[in-house]
Amino acid sequence: MPGELPFNARVFIANFGKENYLWPECLSTPCIATLDDEDLRDYWMTGNRRGYIEHCLRTKLTVRGLKPNRALASRWFNVHTTLSESSGDIWIHREKDDFWWAISGSQPITEDVRPPYKALPSAPNSIVRRKQTTPWSNKDLTGRRLSWKTLHPKAQTFLFTEGTLQQVGHDHGYADYSLAPLQGTDLSPWHGTTDWRVFEARRSVSRGTVLSPVEAAIALMASQARDTASRANGQEVLAKVKNKEFGFDSDEEMRVYLRNLLNDQEGLCAISGLRFQYPGQIDDPELQCSLDRIDSDGHYAAGNLQIVCRFINRWKSSSDDAEFRRLVRVLRASVDFEGIS
Repeated sequence: MPGELPFNARVFIANFGKENYLWPECLSTPCIATLDDEDLRDYWMTGNRRGYIEHCLRTKLTVRGLKPNRALASRWFNVHTTLSESSGDIWIHREKDDFWWAISGSQPITEDVRPPYKALPSAPNSIVRRKQTTPWSNKDLTGRRLSWKTLHPKAQTFLFTEGTLQQVGHDHGYADYSLAPLQGTDLSPWHGTTDWRVFEARRSVSRGTVLSPVEAAIALMASQARDTASRANGQEVLAKVKNKEFGFDSDEEMRVYLRNLLNDQEGLCAISGLRFQYPGQIDDPELQCSLDRIDSDGHYAAGNLQIVCRFINRWKSSSDDAEFRRLVRVLRASVDFEGIS
């Protein structure tokens, strides 16, 4: 590993392949890698973003069998472009309690074809794209081991991604902080600030267990859904009241479902494509997770739920989902807004 980090390096947080199954190869090669379907290769190679997205919308499903929206399909295209163009960037990966990092090289990407990730009927072969890196290390430049548990809770919120990859922004000094543990730099100037101390004091605690920001958001959505359903079904009024039945056997079953749903959406709003913010890292409350029933007359049940930004849920209210999406597409076309399905 080099003696010093690249000046002003970009920082990316990454998982590798569907359900992270390419990580052992990335560690041993070493490289960063992405996974794509072979029938999408020509679209990406020719830079045909629109064709790539439309093909995904027609034919692809997420790992858990859900149809992607336009924002997610666009993100899939961008992932391969980011990997291809990366050079001299810091890549960070969490594996259990290990905190790994490497620097991308300037060499062109390589590809290989392999059988489908999951052997489903008519599934296309997979394309694995790799970009060479320096050897992955779970130690800082002074030789000390990098443990995830030793990171400040606030740092854990921006050094982890639910999706394939995300870039750590320079806002609030997050990119600078990301490089500091790798260099073995004293972190107390960050940890001693008011914002970081307040964050630690306000961590969500449930039965003695500290919840991650994502888990806190999931628990809040599940609790709100349960409360809304019980209030609606308990009303005794003459007017017709919507049936908001809670369609899960337990809160835990719903939390598992929401966790998978959030993973499928790769941390993006199902309608706007905007990235969610979570408890403890919220700069804009309107970007918090909000649970929406696709059919507002239906239940809080599997297949009728999507996670959207708070303002999207408020704007949509009880509107027909397809009609609301149509109007959002009209808005998108008028302002050329990227990412709305």
